[in-house]
Amino acid sequence: MIVLQVNQIHKSFGAEEIISGAKLEVQHRDRVALVGRNGAGKSTLLKIIAGEMSYDSGDLIMPKDLTIGYLEQQTDLNSDATVWQEMMKIFAHFRDQEAKLRQLEAAMADPDIYNDAERNAKVMQEYDLLQTHFKDAGGYQFEADTRAVLHGMKFYAEDYEKKITSLSGGQKTRLMLAKLLLAKPQLLILDEPTNHLDIETLSWLENYLKNYPGALLIVSHDRYFLDQVVTLVYEVSRKKVRKYTGNYSRYLSEKAKQYELDRKHYEKEQSEKAKLEDYVARNLVRASTTKMAQSRRRVLEKTDWMEAPEGDEKSARFGFDIQKQSGNDVLNVQALSVGYGDQPVSNNISLKLYRTDSLALVGPNGVGKSTLLKTIMKELPALAGDIHYGTGIQFGYYDQEQANLKGNKLVLNELWDDYPHVNEKDIRGILGRFLFTGDDVLKPVSTLSGGEKARVALAKLMMQKANVLLLDEPTNHLDLDSKEVLENALIDYPGTLLFVSHDRYFMNRIATKVVELSRDGTTEYLGDYDYFVEKKLETEELAALDALEAKAKQPEIQTSASTSQIDKEAKKLERQLVRKNTEIEQAMESLDEEIAAIEEQLCEPDIFQDHERVMPLQSRLEELKHSHEETMAEWLELQEQLEEINS
Repeated sequence: MIVLQVNQIHKSFGAEEIISGAKLEVQHRDRVALVGRNGAGKSTLLKIIAGEMSYDSGDLIMPKDLTIGYLEQQTDLNSDATVWQEMMKIFAHFRDQEAKLRQLEAAMADPDIYNDAERNAKVMQEYDLLQTHFKDAGGYQFEADTRAVLHGMKFYAEDYEKKITSLSGGQKTRLMLAKLLLAKPQLLILDEPTNHLDIETLSWLENYLKNYPGALLIVSHDRYFLDQVVTLVYEVSRKKVRKYTGNYSRYLSEKAKQYELDRKHYEKEQSEKAKLEDYVARNLVRASTTKMAQSRRRVLEKTDWMEAPEGDEKSARFGFDIQKQSGNDVLNVQALSVGYGDQPVSNNISLKLYRTDSLALVGPNGVGKSTLLKTIMKELPALAGDIHYGTGIQFGYYDQEQANLKGNKLVLNELWDDYPHVNEKDIRGILGRFLFTGDDVLKPVSTLSGGEKARVALAKLMMQKANVLLLDEPTNHLDLDSKEVLENALIDYPGTLLFVSHDRYFMNRIATKVVELSRDGTTEYLGDYDYFVEKKLETEELAALDALEAKAKQPEIQTSASTSQIDKEAKKLERQLVRKNTEIEQAMESLDEEIAAIEEQLCEPDIFQDHERVMPLQSRLEELKHSHEETMAEWLELQEQLEEINS
């Protein structure tokens, strides 16, 4: 069933056209992403669909009874209610039905009605119908559902009686999102829903949205989130909308292929156009050929020539370099406590940072990640413990609040005042690389958008040529294209990185190790974000297994209920281990096949007699055998765990 059709929608603000002829279709249960650069018109299109903004022309078609929920990018929940009272407003109809059920129960207990067969039968029939409807609609579980969603959004029992007026902006946004999820509109429109969410909450939201009963239309700069949730992508670019099937990664792949096709078509058209223009120029004034030249000129004028492919759009282009190399030991943090005043936020922090490391700090909101960076930068004093700095360290610091930008300065002066020895032309050239051209450099910093301020801060950071970069949420406010440029610049950076980010896609590309920060200390994982998640899950599974074994060894007699629970948990763990076992066996089989194929190649006379061809094959064979040994060791360890469960 189609829940939404956008057909040839046009929207302008004054003389500036924002959207031109947009087409979009959403079916029931579709998971749709709108992507595009900042300012491309994504939020404008969402507002039009949600009925929050008018449009100039075109058609917006949806069923009359369609329910729509809309989470704006900047939202403020104004209410005098408590958290729990606000959630219960969604279920006022259930409260009314509950009251009606109580009335009918009282009526059935009334002797006058009970002794009147006809009246009693009528009341009982009404009660049965209402109770069945109440049950089917979720009347007996709405409070449990509310607690589950609030817990997923990091609101706990002790928060239920808090007044909404006392909540922070981020908490209000999370609460608004919780309300929309519980209301279950048929079309749920989310504009940057991952803002203000930590990684744990993001993972919960992803799983919830995968099973959402309605259709989803989402704008987000979180590429990992989009990969997990969406199955259709509409790109908003150059006032137009184009459809791609698949998640975000599939969209990137398909877009690259489409760009190559468009580029070839464009080049062919331009060649044909040039030939026509050349013919007209050479033959228009000659009497013998003037008619043919005029004919070709009409073809030139009437032909709808293709615009240059969208890959030709301007992108920021920059890189980070260092002035001098640091020593091998960059940072050694031991038993550190960080916080404000005499109130610690996190204790017993230990980590080591070596030259060319790229270390990601992860942990829930409020655990002290940004505080740790500020303490390392000596903007805050350490409450306990030690920080040992290596030799030759030059820090560059990117603050997510961009507190180092002066709102009363012009963009040009923001850089020039820090580097007065650099001439204006070169400063403008640097700003041009960050998409500030012409009069853009004369804008006051206070008038810039979040994304523009981020680009100014990155330009300042680039000019420092520091050999250690501390980055606090560097991808916030950047559009998808700018994020990719930043990632490529950091991948090529020859210095050392320590960064905080909620962007899991970014972490997977940049991080070489992950340190998880908690209130009571740190845990290090040598790998990217996906490796961190995998190892953390393994640790939790092993802890669950140890807990089961400890319970099984207790001398006390277990009740049938607890035994049943242990059996359930053991079976759940066994299923997880069996699934992993299957994946490992498939990986080993694939490695065996590749090893056999290379060994067969090495036996061929025209190869084993050719030293240059043998060397890369032999090198690859050794890599495969090493991987096979590691996989085999992991498989044997898994067999021991399965045997312990089954014994």
